[in-house]
Amino acid sequence: MNNFNATSWNNSSVQVIAKNEPELETWDSLKQAIALTSGFQRWQLERKVNSNEEQNIPLDKQVSLYLRETLETLAY
Repeated sequence: MNNFNATSWNNSSVQVIAKNEPELETWDSLKQAIALTSGFQRWQLERKVNSNEEQNIPLDKQVSLYLRETLETLAY
């Protein structure tokens, strides 16, 4: 059973909202773990995600973009 709802379709990505608190806690934990990896930090540096003009990008969005780009690369 799928526990997520697709809430919008934007730039070929689906933004999802978890239906319950355990899923939110899992996503927060996973997001924080990904943010600490050297691969994610290198991705941020390469894209200058933390530069002044882009510092308002929420971590959720950054991790989602990173995961999407990583999966697209692996698909090739």
